[in-house]
Amino acid sequence: MTAEPHLVTPHFDRDRLVLEERHEAGSVRYAFPGTATEARGPLRALTLDEALHARIWPTGTAEAVLRAWAEGGGGPAGAVEVDDPAAVPPVRVRAGALLIQDGHMLLIRFQEPDEDGPYYEIPGGGVEPGETPEEAAVRELREETGLHGSVGREVARVWKGGRHEHYFLMAAEGTLGSAETLDTYGGVPVWLPVADLPATPLWPRRLSWRIEHWHRTGWPAHPAELADSITDLRAACTW
Repeated sequence: MTAEPHLVTPHFDRDRLVLEERHEAGSVRYAFPGTATEARGPLRALTLDEALHARIWPTGTAEAVLRAWAEGGGGPAGAVEVDDPAAVPPVRVRAGALLIQDGHMLLIRFQEPDEDGPYYEIPGGGVEPGETPEEAAVRELREETGLHGSVGREVARVWKGGRHEHYFLMAAEGTLGSAETLDTYGGVPVWLPVADLPATPLWPRRLSWRIEHWHRTGWPAHPAELADSITDLRAACTW
């Protein structure tokens, strides 16, 4: 007989989500009460906007709660499964390059025959044996665009379908390579206005609107941590 999954019931104080505040490595992280094994931290009540930009553990549980809260207005009805995809050994580690110049971001555009329109990915790919994610981001940017990049800060970590993904701000030199010289599996590097990203069918979906927000308001001091279960890239997502 299998054990029931560990559940947590999110607690709301009026229109605020109550979480435990924890400090680690100079940053603030929040946890759902009852999910952490260490000593309890002080309770804090966050608005939806504050919670959307907070680092909340476990990330899979946070996604389920934030999605229900943002789309339904009142949070989930009842208990939510404790889901920590960051704790699962990855089937693949990916590194992505966030390159922004003159208000535009470099993306890879794909057009599938059976799709209504193009979709986009952030330049990047799998981390090879012996590589760091930073080294992989530099290599993948060169292979997919022809540009020679240098890594800045890591701004996001995304867990999606068994993958652990690291996204870095980057600077680059050179010019885009011709299609026949690039390793993009049929994709084409293009520059899109950063302001258009929230409405762009860009994968990973939960990262797209945050990039536009961070570009306007400032990049996070510590990497944002996101689970991402969205598969419909054309669906609206502002949470």
